[in-house]
Amino acid sequence: MKNALLHKLGIRKPIIQAPMAGVSTPAMAAAVTNAGGLGSLGVGATDAEGARRMIRDTRALTAGPFNINLFCHAPARADAAREARWLEWLAPQFAQFGAAPPKSIREIYTSFAQDEAILAMLLEERPSLVSFHFGLPPPDFLSKLRQAGIVLLACATNPHEARQLAQAGVDAIVAQGIEGGGHRGVFDPAAADDGLGTFALTRLLVRATPLPVIAAGGIMDGAGIAAALALGAQAAQLGTAFVGCAESAIDAGYRRALLDTADARTAFTAAISGRKARSLINRFTALDGDAAQPPLPDYPIAYDAGKALHAAAKSRGEFGYGAQWAGQAAPLARAMPAAELVEVLDAELQAALRGLAESIGPS
Repeated sequence: MKNALLHKLGIRKPIIQAPMAGVSTPAMAAAVTNAGGLGSLGVGATDAEGARRMIRDTRALTAGPFNINLFCHAPARADAAREARWLEWLAPQFAQFGAAPPKSIREIYTSFAQDEAILAMLLEERPSLVSFHFGLPPPDFLSKLRQAGIVLLACATNPHEARQLAQAGVDAIVAQGIEGGGHRGVFDPAAADDGLGTFALTRLLVRATPLPVIAAGGIMDGAGIAAALALGAQAAQLGTAFVGCAESAIDAGYRRALLDTADARTAFTAAISGRKARSLINRFTALDGDAAQPPLPDYPIAYDAGKALHAAAKSRGEFGYGAQWAGQAAPLARAMPAAELVEVLDAELQAALRGLAESIGPS
């Protein structure tokens, strides 16, 4: 299979492993790339030197291209009173595990939109591809990355966002449907979310812009990839499908919740991080039903509290307060090495395409 996007990305198969900060690893990204897809690393939650190590560790395992993903959210606004109320509300949850909430919480990582150090590192390391979530960095950042010969991808959740990406000059758009796991990529979390599904969004973006579209959200197997391609996408990005791989950085509780539950269900929550994200239903997502829940601190300040609560619970053997991000089709997850999963996905894709051709018959 060949198309303009695969040629530009330098890959053989229309399979992209989603970046997934905190889940993807150099071993995972390299394995996917070596198998003919595009591996990815989420570095939005680390600093410049941490991201540099991840890039170099991946290069030690593959000579092929891989994607570096960055968060471009609006910087958090600290509000001591709101943060104190949030910690007070979470205090009973900490108390279950003999712990107290932290005395204060902070912005635990910097948006790439204002991170000159990460930009400088990228210009030195020159990865093949860089992608953006939650919007775009400033125009001068984009210009410098383009001048360095780096291919640029960005996420859109509706046609309006996609048109902004096209005007900014990115090379391809990741169409994130509402079915997808993890954080919604909406540019403005305060605005209404259209909630477009992957198939509708893919078709809309194929019609709305001249850029190649990468379908993402709820795609777990080769049949799903084939369906996305039939709608005009030139590749599919899969996240939850790779979460259960051996190379994943997830903990044992997350792995059990994903792989050992045949009817795993998901829900959106903002309580974990301060920003809307789809997670496996767990003890943290259940907190969203509390009518007494106070206003959330800004993302990612709230995430500081979420991570502290998860650590306290995990120390007592309870994993249900983790950020167990997963898409709606999570029950289709499979446990296997990443390279093997790419081969299985490709075989399923080819079988689905053959089946489609046979069902249509000769013209």
